[in-house]
Amino acid sequence: MTFSGNRSPFSPVRAERVARDTSFKGLYIIYNRLTAMEERTNDALAKIAGNVVAAPDAGRAMRAWREKLSVKQVTLAEALGISASVLSDYESGRRPSPGVQFVKKYIEALVRIDEGKGRLVSRLLSSEKDEAILSIGEFTSPVSAPRILEALAAAVLVGDPDAVKLYGYTVVDSIKTIYALSGYDFYRIFGATTERALVFTKVGMGRSPLVAIRVSQLKPRVVVIHGPKEVDPLAVDLARREGLVLALSAAPSEESIIESLNGVHP
Repeated sequence: MTFSGNRSPFSPVRAERVARDTSFKGLYIIYNRLTAMEERTNDALAKIAGNVVAAPDAGRAMRAWREKLSVKQVTLAEALGISASVLSDYESGRRPSPGVQFVKKYIEALVRIDEGKGRLVSRLLSSEKDEAILSIGEFTSPVSAPRILEALAAAVLVGDPDAVKLYGYTVVDSIKTIYALSGYDFYRIFGATTERALVFTKVGMGRSPLVAIRVSQLKPRVVVIHGPKEVDPLAVDLARREGLVLALSAAPSEESIIESLNGVHP
């Protein structure tokens, strides 16, 4: 496009409008970035807090997170306004179990220090969450449980799948799920409905996935475990108590599990 003479492509009014729109756009982008940063920070706080609270030894759990994020004890102690020896006593269990307020201040200070170092914790949690859930799908209409089990080459250990209709599935890495998903994050694996099959890969004996489901308020209809040749009797008993269908998959790999489920259509 060319312009003749000294005419400007923008009139003063249009130039002012463009400048205003550009300014608004810039503010909008900044706002979105700040909002995303705040959400990631809150996500990190919730993740660490859930892990510490659920741990049998809160002090050791706090220390594990501090060391995982490479924060020196003296640095964190200064941020908390206490001596390094007092902090060491809390982390080692030499002092009584820290209260909720101390844990809250500890985690907030830890994340704040981490932010100044490049936000490792947010990247760490985000990547772990993404890697924990291997595949998730929803069906537009119900699919019979036996059909899903057949696709997974799964043998039923307990429960009656014949009358169960499923509206979705989720495949998760059991090890990464335990470390990366807790509290609210764990509920992400239920997708749009609990009327689904949860498939756990890299399972040892089957106890951990069933324990996690037992303490969760949300329950799937079908649980499929992949990995062990034999399943812990406790896992079978927990599934029976929860009224779940529990099955053991003989699929050759995680990839084949995901491929088979992707091929299931109502």
